[in-house]
Amino acid sequence: MPALLRQLSGLGGCTNPIRLDGHRTEHHLNRDTGEIGRILHHLDSTELPAGHLLVRCNNRRTTRCAACAETYRRDTFHLITAGLRGGKGTPEEVATHPHVFATFTAPSFGPVHNRPTGPAGVRSPCRCGVRHDQDDDALGTPLDPDRYDYESAVLWNAHAGLLWRRFSIYLRREVAKRAGLTQRAFRDYARLSFAKVAEYQKRGAVHFHAVIRLDGPGGGDTPPPAWATVELLTDAIRAAASRAEAPGPVIDGRAHTFAFGGQLDVRPIRGADFNGGKELTDRAVAAYIAKYATKGAETATGALDRPIRLIAEVAQLDISEHARRLIRTAWALGARKDLEHLRLRSWAHMLGFRGHFSTKSRRYSTTLGALRDARAAWRRAQAAETGPDETTLVLAHWTYAGTGLTPAEEWLTATITPAPGTEGEPTHA
Repeated sequence: MPALLRQLSGLGGCTNPIRLDGHRTEHHLNRDTGEIGRILHHLDSTELPAGHLLVRCNNRRTTRCAACAETYRRDTFHLITAGLRGGKGTPEEVATHPHVFATFTAPSFGPVHNRPTGPAGVRSPCRCGVRHDQDDDALGTPLDPDRYDYESAVLWNAHAGLLWRRFSIYLRREVAKRAGLTQRAFRDYARLSFAKVAEYQKRGAVHFHAVIRLDGPGGGDTPPPAWATVELLTDAIRAAASRAEAPGPVIDGRAHTFAFGGQLDVRPIRGADFNGGKELTDRAVAAYIAKYATKGAETATGALDRPIRLIAEVAQLDISEHARRLIRTAWALGARKDLEHLRLRSWAHMLGFRGHFSTKSRRYSTTLGALRDARAAWRRAQAAETGPDETTLVLAHWTYAGTGLTPAEEWLTATITPAPGTEGEPTHA
């Protein structure tokens, strides 16, 4: 029992671990001759208390595994923060580069129940005549479902990633134009970097929150030119967002074209400390983006966080009728041959959106993989049985044996506190 408790504690609170069968052997290796020496450590899954090696699921969704999602949220926070103030291999000078926080919304597909804000921040009644509470289930649902454009709403989600790529191309052009440079010459003077996250509005439409930074030609390692200002970047973002379009399919004689909605918000990011909420700080931005990196369509649907196998399942789901109609629309469109490339049936649970929830440009800052590798290397160093001058050869073979915990393991997991520093690593006895 104590050994099983230690193994479960090493999961760091993961409730849906991957179970592996196999073995791992570490040998001493002579660096001069290449000769394989004594066995330093041997691990066999059959000798572990749980009967398998248990590995964290590393699911980013809070609804699937709260512990692993929290690790993902913290990693995303550090990734965003490194691009705003430096650290994790990014120079601290990036804090002086022009950067803004921008929100790109979806267009309207029909009027929905909302909480409009009047003068002086006073909440006005919805068009239905009711002042909705913040937790009102009616928020985001159509005033007239029969006239709501469900087809365009699903196709918008499916083309949102393409629209972002078109916007990023236009943004470089707009910045270059304001600097009096050609596209080719622009690369010799400056570079744009970004990190963004997708969020679902209550109506089920994806929108993007992005940190956009203007650097020198070498990215964050080089200072931006003198003409690079927050004002220039803001103006270029507004112009690029208004011009960007993504062509969509022609369905029953109707040609779809997708663009961002009119509610574009671009705000400069100032400093590292809070100052009474008067300015948007880098900590606030990083925390906001990290929070939504662990969410999905369940923000709009309420519970659905995995693929649908049969459309009949939708009738049994505990979701709103609005979400149900969006899913059924995605499923119906997914049957069309001309829309096969959108894979709408595979992504019906995401209301058509199949892009990555958190993405960044290559030079923005570190990567999630680098953060995970650094954490794993630290744990290996803590558990190492060899001296600093020894070299080891690792031979391992693992096969998938299942997912999840047994009822008894679930009960034990709920009674223990995760061991410190156990994020992201396999658990040993």
